[in-house]
Amino acid sequence: MALIVHKYGGTSMGSPERIRNVAKRVAKWARAGHQMVVVPSAMSGETNRLLGLAKELAPSRATEAYYRELDMLAATGEQASSALLAIALQAENMESVSYAGWQVPIRTDSSYTKARIESIDDQRVRADLAAGKVVIVTGFQGMDDEGNITTLGRGGSDTSAVAVAAAMKADECLIYTDVDGVYTTDPRVVPEARRLLTVSFEEMLEMASLGSKVLQIRSVEFAGKYKVPMRVLSSFTPWDIDIHEEAKSGTLITFEEDEKMEQAVVSGIAFNRDEAKISVLGVPDKPGIAFQILGAVADANIEVDVIIQNVSKDGKTDFSFTVNRGDYARTMELLKEKVVPELGAQEVVGDAKIAKVSIVGIGMRSHVGVASKMFRTLSEEGINIQMISTSEIKTSVVIDEKYVELAVRCLHKAFALDQAVA
Repeated sequence: MALIVHKYGGTSMGSPERIRNVAKRVAKWARAGHQMVVVPSAMSGETNRLLGLAKELAPSRATEAYYRELDMLAATGEQASSALLAIALQAENMESVSYAGWQVPIRTDSSYTKARIESIDDQRVRADLAAGKVVIVTGFQGMDDEGNITTLGRGGSDTSAVAVAAAMKADECLIYTDVDGVYTTDPRVVPEARRLLTVSFEEMLEMASLGSKVLQIRSVEFAGKYKVPMRVLSSFTPWDIDIHEEAKSGTLITFEEDEKMEQAVVSGIAFNRDEAKISVLGVPDKPGIAFQILGAVADANIEVDVIIQNVSKDGKTDFSFTVNRGDYARTMELLKEKVVPELGAQEVVGDAKIAKVSIVGIGMRSHVGVASKMFRTLSEEGINIQMISTSEIKTSVVIDEKYVELAVRCLHKAFALDQAVA
């Protein structure tokens, strides 16, 4: 008997009929002898609806008290879908019980809307599993030390599922979504994109961090840290598909590299339109400047991505970085009101119409000229590169947002990603 965690996304839970299908699939696994823990997202569109209502009523200047209530509100979406799934399982004559994150409990820090999991007490869940029940745990949420409900940020149900699997030492965590695995890039942009049978943890981590929407980055980080076996597969296959066939479908996130992985120089192309670039111009070039700028941004709980500092000229330099587009206005305000006056910088300028395109591949470790091929390909299409960031297995460029799809298509073709690795 194996302990299996299933996670279902919002589209998988999008209607009573889809919830019923999820219940039938989970019941199939339970009847095959597995202990089952299920982590569902809110029904498709529900979180956006709730946050939209909050925005209509929001104060002119958001405070910590506002973000606390935002988490109280947003957490109800997963609570509703968890209870509905438990009811659907009971209709399948399957004993089940649902818990909100605070009932487990899942402990987090107090960073409202972006909380991080600190610990999970699995006693209650294990007792129910031992009693033969399917246990459903709300995704996306937890509770801080003060008893406040917190949420983990958009896509946080993936993180919840992997964290539960890690805490309980589950045999496998299956992430059911509206796609049948991880592709070389978004098939909506490149129809020739190919599904990967396996992808390394390192590659998946890079792809998630660079804009691939299949898995949330923190879920991949959890999987890597605790070595959680994980597979991405579709919830839209027939629920009564043979369980052994289902267990081998989709894309396996593997922690072992093999010789075949090095044959593919680039495994995938990720892109992210949800970015903005900010430049602090005319900054005095002296020790501690980067800390003074980015320290203030970090203190505001704003994540920074690509960073570039230009060569000094006449004792002055320009400092540029990217942030999530949703944090753009807040970052600009912070820099203009606090950081720039303190530094004596010339001005702050920004561009919210940029995007990041990245190539990712374990094989880049053992092949030279990969980045130059990327730059040449973009140049031949007349696409200007504004910023560059690299690591051992990826190269990212920041470009004008209007060129994203062209860049992805030409790079996918240049690296022959439509062709299966022999």
